[in-house]
Amino acid sequence: MSQTSRRAAVILAAGQGTRMKSPVPKVLHTVGGRTLLDLAIDAAEGLGCERVVVVVGAHSAEVGIAARKRLGEASVVVQDPPLGTGHAVLAAKEALADFDGQVIVSYADCPLITAGVLKGVFDLADRSDLAVLGFEAADAGAYGRLIITGEDDLEAIVEAKEATPDQLGITVCNSGVLAADRAVLFSLLSEVRNDNAKGEYYLTDVVGLARARGLKPKVAFAPEADVTGINSQGERAFAEKIWQQRRRAELMRDGVTMIAPETVFLAWDTVIEAGAVIEPNVVFGAGVVVEGGAVIRAFSHIEGARVASGALVGPYARLRPGADIGRDVHIGNFVEVKNTKIGEGAKANHLAYLGDGDIGARANIGAGTIFCNYDGYIKHRTTIGEGAFIGSNTALVAPVSVGAGAITGSGSVITDDVAPDALAFERSRQSEKAGWAKTFRERKAAEKAALKKQDR
Repeated sequence: MSQTSRRAAVILAAGQGTRMKSPVPKVLHTVGGRTLLDLAIDAAEGLGCERVVVVVGAHSAEVGIAARKRLGEASVVVQDPPLGTGHAVLAAKEALADFDGQVIVSYADCPLITAGVLKGVFDLADRSDLAVLGFEAADAGAYGRLIITGEDDLEAIVEAKEATPDQLGITVCNSGVLAADRAVLFSLLSEVRNDNAKGEYYLTDVVGLARARGLKPKVAFAPEADVTGINSQGERAFAEKIWQQRRRAELMRDGVTMIAPETVFLAWDTVIEAGAVIEPNVVFGAGVVVEGGAVIRAFSHIEGARVASGALVGPYARLRPGADIGRDVHIGNFVEVKNTKIGEGAKANHLAYLGDGDIGARANIGAGTIFCNYDGYIKHRTTIGEGAFIGSNTALVAPVSVGAGAITGSGSVITDDVAPDALAFERSRQSEKAGWAKTFRERKAAEKAALKKQDR
């Protein structure tokens, strides 16, 4: 029985995921915009695990690349060939050879397991020789059954195909997650044999081996939803649904107003402060911060953006990465903002593209304004001064600057810098031909009548 508080995690990510029927490896699919692999690592790191080892399969180089990018070369080991869960954990033995503490085994395809759930397993392992995470299943089906005596003493894990009729009636099932002292865990794994129908080394066998040594395995419990595994696209969508429901509930509990929460979709790192209002059908990508007092109106899409207090965004607005919306700014319908900082009180109320720029406080951007930021090779910036007024349908060809208080005439193509408080316009002189429209209509009507006669 270990009393140490040091923690490490072994995350199993070697499954082939064939039921996903996708060229993307299973654990690189996402929930909440975060890969399943990253979510598993997040949970381990959130628990204070000082070492995290990911076990990958030789069949999926992409998973290994992703894990190494996150954790480094020494934290990724390859299970080759795949010979069961016990064999997979044993593949991490050398990577943890110098670690003295508790090790938890978790799974990269279980994205709803939180640091809090894992903490319960670790805490129990500190008070026992081996801790297994179980759950009460609504439909036990093919899950392994936990044979428990007393409150939490684990006698055995019995696979469904080997269970007696009475054991099949048990609804407390094995999640696959367990924790034990590193030395104890790998010592038990060294005794696991593969004399079974599949010829695999099962992690669950360590429970019987532990009891044979006189050790006392225990069971920690979690809600079934927390240990939801993903093996198909349908199961991924189900996990996404649960994840979104939980995150919305957390935000509303903390003071965020959502008019129709079931229509709002969040990312794993979305930050929305208390007092913000989110209208229906808003989608948040990664990297968004919305301050309290901001309003995000319906059918807006926001990613990689910051929205300050008092700002009004939407409806039907799109904020792309680098959009920095200042206090009391108005971004209206069908306005797209990318990599642009917009100063306090500025307005772009409709139909504009604002890409790669800086807009001063209280500037007004007219409908149809375009920041022409790309010349086919390089992105250029547009700068609008404080209090400037950009007339409707102005095309600003970057790099270009409009000074504070300046005005651009509607329909202008601005290619040169505009001085502060100046008026800049670029358009041809209007001409008029009296009676031309009437003559045109009469001529076209006659032509149409002649064509009808020919068709008879």
